[in-house]
Amino acid sequence: QVQLVESGGGLVQAGGSLRLSCAASGSISSTNIMGWHRQAPGKQRELVASITSGGRTNYADSVKGRFTISRDNAKNTVSLQMNSLKPEGTAVYYCNTRFGLGYSRNYWGQGTQVTVSS
Repeated sequence: QVQLVESGGGLVQAGGSLRLSCAASGSISSTNIMGWHRQAPGKQRELVASITSGGRTNYADSVKGRFTISRDNAKNTVSLQMNSLKPEGTAVYYCNTRFGLGYSRNYWGQGTQVTVSS
């Protein structure tokens, strides 16, 4: 059983900052990818950023230079520092972890709402 618990969402004005955190627990391989996705109303869920257990990062073009993903392997946590937030960043943000053969084992958190007011 794998559980992901997010925290840190909320309401912020455009140009402001928020930090999201996610704590993972359960039987998780030490080789894994952790990431953040988001889903805005009426839109598909999209990748925001991901980080491998080795520290390799990947960002959506729309957040490069503004968001930073980091992780603590010892604590099985992943964080997303979001700066210079824009109204189009309003969405539910989901923590995700993938591991196993072909990274086929895929788990999601319950999501945390981020609202950016203009």
